[in-house]
Amino acid sequence: MKKAGADKKRVRRSSAAVGSDTPPRKQANKKDVFQLFAEKVRDHKDLVSRWAVLQETRVEYFRGKDFVVFLRNHSEVKDILGSDRHLEIEDIANRLLNKNLLVRCDRVVKTVRPGKRKLSTWPAHLEIYPDQEFSDNDAFFAWTFVNKRPLWQTLLSLSWPVLTLAICLFPIYPHQAKLLILYLCAGVLLLILCLLLVRGLIFGAGWILLGKRIWIFPNILAEEATLGELFRFWPKKDEDEKPKLTARLFFAVVAIFVILLLRHHAPDEAARARYQKRVYNIIDDVIEWDPRLALSGMMDGKATEVNVTESDGNFTDGGDEKDM
Repeated sequence: MKKAGADKKRVRRSSAAVGSDTPPRKQANKKDVFQLFAEKVRDHKDLVSRWAVLQETRVEYFRGKDFVVFLRNHSEVKDILGSDRHLEIEDIANRLLNKNLLVRCDRVVKTVRPGKRKLSTWPAHLEIYPDQEFSDNDAFFAWTFVNKRPLWQTLLSLSWPVLTLAICLFPIYPHQAKLLILYLCAGVLLLILCLLLVRGLIFGAGWILLGKRIWIFPNILAEEATLGELFRFWPKKDEDEKPKLTARLFFAVVAIFVILLLRHHAPDEAARARYQKRVYNIIDDVIEWDPRLALSGMMDGKATEVNVTESDGNFTDGGDEKDM
């Protein structure tokens, strides 16, 4: 009996040893180190990237030379690769290409546009390059995997239905809440219009007087700019050709003519008062509108129709009695 019990203990120990050597199921489903490396590099803020359209799909891409500079300055990122961290940068990029984590792209427009001296640094439209090998000579590479969404984006997407419902319930808001929302929206709209007007004036003055293209907040109207790029104040260096003096003089004369024309046809005080009163009437109609007023108006209309019908019926009946 003692010998049988000892044998059972040995079997248990051997099975436990085998179980310790066998990787668990979670380790079997562990991500590839190159997948983790790609996610780490993509989320790093020092790798310059942009968004473009690749075969009707919006992708995030970077330049090959920026990838080389990034890994040279941040060699610690390669520690994620483990035993492959000593690979050359080109070999790492080719591994990413072979694992379909990257795809090499090329610009769709390969000719310099009229008025430009060179091709765009960050093209907005890309196509797949036939040779899927890494290169740092005017080569672009797009990420092929979907990046995990941050928490703030998830919360923002969940807030849209709530915002839509709040907009639909605007007619039943209290009067003070309606005023606050109305003036807030009007203030934001006025701020945007004033910013665009100031941008246009500065650009026009700089272009006519100095011959330079100066756009403050250069990315304020960009569709694919990040939040930091959207509110960047100072413009980039002007790389286009300097405008001709004749063109500057022509547009200066046109600008002066437009200013004099607007000043001549500017509304007087009476017209301004009429416009202001009309706008105030529209605002009052929006603020003071209430579903109960609409329902009462409908009920008043039905009551008027009933009264008219009854009066017509009484008149007809009276006429028949007279005929009798």
